[in-house]
Amino acid sequence: MSGTQAISQSRARRFRTALQEGAIAVPGVFNAFTARLVENAGFSAAYVSGAGLAASRGLPDIGLLTMTEVVTETRYVTQRVQIPVIVDADTGFGERHQVYRTVQELESAGAVGIQLEDQVVAKRCGHLPGKTLIACEAMCQKIQSAVEAKQDNDLVIIARTDAREVEGLEGAIERARAYRAAGADAIFPEALLSAKEFETVAKALNHSGSILVANMTEWGQTPYITVKEFSEMGYHVVLFPMTVFRVMAQEALAALLDLQKEGTQQAFLGRMQTRQELYEVLNYQKYEGVDKD
Repeated sequence: MSGTQAISQSRARRFRTALQEGAIAVPGVFNAFTARLVENAGFSAAYVSGAGLAASRGLPDIGLLTMTEVVTETRYVTQRVQIPVIVDADTGFGERHQVYRTVQELESAGAVGIQLEDQVVAKRCGHLPGKTLIACEAMCQKIQSAVEAKQDNDLVIIARTDAREVEGLEGAIERARAYRAAGADAIFPEALLSAKEFETVAKALNHSGSILVANMTEWGQTPYITVKEFSEMGYHVVLFPMTVFRVMAQEALAALLDLQKEGTQQAFLGRMQTRQELYEVLNYQKYEGVDKD
């Protein structure tokens, strides 16, 4: 067993233990630096966001990234933080054989949770209209392949269903039950329209032993619901996939416009992370110590 796999097993167990204490907020990250920020802020897990990874490469979230790109970025993240890391694997990069390999690669890279969704490979953002789903049976086969690929029983296979828009709430619940029966550890009902709908899904699955995942993205189909409210409904993980990305992007644009206008950064130094603060995030002192040995 590799060192990375051993770390993954330890984190996977810690992750499952943390979920027993109520819902946890899991911010999205798109590189190792943002993962370090999440860890330093005291969060107990991070989420490698597919939308964040795509946007950081100047691409829309429509399944354009390769498995290799996602695995590589995941490894960068898990090597630089100690907290558990969930990874958005979109549609698994193909059919059931590709899903099998995807799970193997991401687990080896240190992921504790791997999210798969039931859209066709040419996917769309979960909160946009016009999505197309694969057959429920085909998704169940993907889930079975994912479960078979696991080396660590604590690795969490997350089955996301985008059926709410396409097949209605009852269709989403039927798929969720089927995905749980196929072996998914966690169920992620995407783009529900109200707290009542989340509560209905939770009640429908409350005897299945499933980990329940909610997406609290900004400007989506779902109204803003707090982590505490999700916890009271029986959810375990609340994702904030693009929150960090959007804040950083808006602040960066504002700074660039000021710089373009004034020709100096002096007026907004107070909005910056200082050199010392940056070095603390990067653990710079540790590397200086290596040079002195």
